[in-house]
This record gives sequence, structure tokens and C-alpha cells, in this order.
Amino acid sequence: MRLVRQAEERGLPVHNSGAGGRRRGIMGIAVLVLAAIASGCATPAQQETGGRGGAAAVKEGNGQGENRTGRTVDGAAGALLPPAEKARRAREAAEAQQAARAVAAKRWGLVRTPLAAPAPPAVKPRIGTRKGFEVDGQVSESLPPVFTTVPVKERVVFLTIDDGAEKDPELIRMMDELKIPYSAFLADYVVKEDYGYFKKMQDKGVALHNHTLNHRYLPGLSYRQQKKEICGQQTNLERRYGTRPPLFRPPFGNYNKDTLRAAKTCGVKAVPLWAAEAFPDRMEWREWDKDLHPGDIVLTHFRGPGDWKGSMPDMIRRVMKTITAKGYAVAKLEDYV
Repeated sequence: MRLVRQAEERGLPVHNSGAGGRRRGIMGIAVLVLAAIASGCATPAQQETGGRGGAAAVKEGNGQGENRTGRTVDGAAGALLPPAEKARRAREAAEAQQAARAVAAKRWGLVRTPLAAPAPPAVKPRIGTRKGFEVDGQVSESLPPVFTTVPVKERVVFLTIDDGAEKDPELIRMMDELKIPYSAFLADYVVKEDYGYFKKMQDKGVALHNHTLNHRYLPGLSYRQQKKEICGQQTNLERRYGTRPPLFRPPFGNYNKDTLRAAKTCGVKAVPLWAAEAFPDRMEWREWDKDLHPGDIVLTHFRGPGDWKGSMPDMIRRVMKTITAKGYAVAKLEDYV
């Protein structure tokens, strides 16, 4: 009925009786819809935001083409926008998201606002095993690559958190408000205390990966025992979170050929280690220059004041101070690997 009233207001022929009247009414409504699409006005999203569309509606949403109702702003009209207009709207959405991030940064006590990461690559970079990290048969048996840095030119790094011992709800809230992506590598022996905590994390878009069942020193185990540790956690993660992750990190960063063979059998595609490690009071570095480089993977752990000098938010403040001061943004590892 709303479309009929709008058709009448525009002077379009609308009749409510007889087959012919119904056909003419349908034609009138069709003309109205086509006119609305062509002009980009009166889309459902604009009606829900008081008639405002485009960038204004985006600014009230999540900065990713949705308004505060969670629905797509442009809809069919957006598909007809010229490239320059699409670029303008995307730019304004990114600016709005960064402004919201600046507010969150002050609220969480960050020294500087985290930098925005560039758009993910259309094609993921090809990743090989880092020199000196190979095992016999690495290439000939197509074993998962082991690496500490993703080969990219952009000034991005990747934040990863291991094990799952500390379950601080403030971490989830902080990272969600700051829109900082990270990946979790979970060991079941500590995660099982509260599977629900990591489900909340997953619901926020965090990828959950494999860090074995019991966090044992894998090179000291037989192939069969290693396979049980890795495949067992794959099965557990699938049962608990609906996914068999493609990434695996061996405890302590230690592995041998049996580790990689078992991981491949369990469906693992890659083994990311790390180039730097973050603590609440310091950074530790693998490289001789003690610096960040494009594509570096940063490791930290789920820990609390009982284990180190501060909380999980304290650790985030420290690592983000370093990352941002050096001109890097945090990107999502799964967009590149």
C-alpha cells in the first residue's frame, strides 16, 4: 500500500478494481521502483535512517557499508553507482571507522590511534618455509611451510595469541572496540576450562587455530603421539567451534619432520611461528635489528597479572604503542595466509 500511495503522489495511474486496474497498478508500481533505483532515493535503508543514504547512513553503522540496523546501505542502487562515487563512499566510511577507533583508543588508554590496515590482497601471497627452518623432505613431500614473516610490501604486521590460559573478558571488548584483528592458537588443556569464552571471541570474527591438545614438546614424541596431539585438537576445535583450522603452531615453536608430516595429515596448510613477542612491559625480538618488518608475525599469550607484569589490556597497550609508533597497522592473518 505504501508503494501505491507513492505512485499516486507521483501522478502514476493506479486503479484498485478489475483485472485491468490491477495490471495498470502493478505497472505504476514497477515504474515507481525503477525510478527510485535510478535516482538512488527512498531505498529501505534510507527510510530506516530518516531518508539519509550513502555516506551518512554508513557513518551511523559499522563503517563497512551497513547502517545501524545492520542492513546494506546502497542495495540495488549501489550497484549502479559510478566508480568515483563508490570510492568516495568507501573513503568516508573508512574515515568514520577511524574516527570511532580514535575515540576507543582514548577510552582504552592507548598512546596513539592504531593505524588502519590496507584492503586485503586480491590474491594471497605465496608462502614458503623460511631459510634455516626446513626439514628433510620439506619440498619433495609438500610439507606445510614454516615461516615467521608473510611476504608483503605493505607496512602491516599480524598479531597472534597462544594457548588460552587467561580468559579476560576485557580483552574481547577492547579488541572489538578498537577493531584490531588477531588470531588465537588454542591448546585444549587450558581452553577446556571455558570453551564459551573463545566462542565469544569467534563470534567477534577471531579465527581459532590449533596449538595441540596438551602443549607438549613435540620433537620428544613419536609420530603417532604427535598426530594424536595435532589431529585430536583439530577434531576438538571442529566439534566445539565448527572449524578444522588450516593453521597450526607447535608449542614453544619446536617441531621436526614428524610434526609437519602429522600436521599435513590432519589438514594443516601452514605453520606460522613469529618474529617478535609482546609482553606488558617489553618486546622481545627474533631478528638481530630488534625491529618490525613488513609482514612480521607478533606472538603473545593469554596471560594475566599472576604470570606477567600486567593484564591482557596492558599487553595490548604495549604492543600497539610499538606497532603504531613504527608506522605499522595490524592486519588479519587469514586474509594473507
